[in-house]
Amino acid sequence: MPRSRKQALREYKSRAPTRGAFAVRSLSTGRLWVGASPNLDAARNRIWFMLRSGSHRDRALQAEWNSYGEATFLFEVLETFDPDVPPIALSDLLKDRKSHWAKRLDASTLL
Repeated sequence: MPRSRKQALREYKSRAPTRGAFAVRSLSTGRLWVGASPNLDAARNRIWFMLRSGSHRDRALQAEWNSYGEATFLFEVLETFDPDVPPIALSDLLKDRKSHWAKRLDASTLL
């Protein structure tokens, strides 16, 4: 029996977001920016929206985006976190993993 549109929407909204660390990579220069988020899909959408509108806070990232264009950038998931991580520990885990990946990849960090 096919699902109704309302049921599909309810299921979509009730799913847990993927949490983890990510990188934004410039294919033109090889430069990396690292971040971590409780919702990786939302993080990518937010970053791309800000870059497209010319309002990203990281001036170096925005300048490269403006120079080379959207097609030369990738959003890469570096690591996902266990969905059972308690909310009280999530903030520290996000900070720790962002720092870890920035050091490991010799990358800038995103705010």
